[in-house]
Amino acid sequence: MTSAQIERFFATLQAANPLPASELEYTSVFELLAAVLLSAQATDVGVNKATRRLFPVANTPRQILALGLEGLEAHIKTIGLYRSKARHLMQTCRILIDEHGGEVPRTREALQALPGVGRKTANVVLNVAFGEPTMAVDTHIFRVSNRTGLAPGKTPLAVEQQLLRRVPARYLAHAHHWLILHGRYVCQARKPRCWECAVAGCCDWRPKTPAP
Repeated sequence: MTSAQIERFFATLQAANPLPASELEYTSVFELLAAVLLSAQATDVGVNKATRRLFPVANTPRQILALGLEGLEAHIKTIGLYRSKARHLMQTCRILIDEHGGEVPRTREALQALPGVGRKTANVVLNVAFGEPTMAVDTHIFRVSNRTGLAPGKTPLAVEQQLLRRVPARYLAHAHHWLILHGRYVCQARKPRCWECAVAGCCDWRPKTPAP
């Protein structure tokens, strides 16, 4: 994908969706952190179902701790790996209270020091909550970046670094969401919907998938 094609790619996605947003439901930075932590190997739909039960009862670090581990597990047991995620979230809440005054830190280093928070989760929080131009490479972004030729790479970190180099600065704030949504609904894993893709003309993928 050439520089001109990359510009057209993101200009087209921006025109179709000027202010893309996460499909996770949250009303505070802590709720976002908790939801993203719970979302590993789970769908946003599944996480939202669980947090609709959890957040009205407990949506601060102190309230989560007050639930106790079993109480937290009961609210999120519909999510895969819920036992380990509950343990990580409890540990994270303790650290937030003990080391950060109950607030979510704004640095990558402090975020990644939280149990269950890896580079991808930290990037989501930095981008969505704090407006940092980060790229959280999930399976959708990894696939779209490689398939289209936008930012080829063998690992999520390699793709992330390529994206930060190749995506024009004016698009970086929202590029993460545009790529996730494009991968989730159009450039799908098993059968990319090339026949309805607005950016097919910018993409290196050959041959294009014909309409069913």
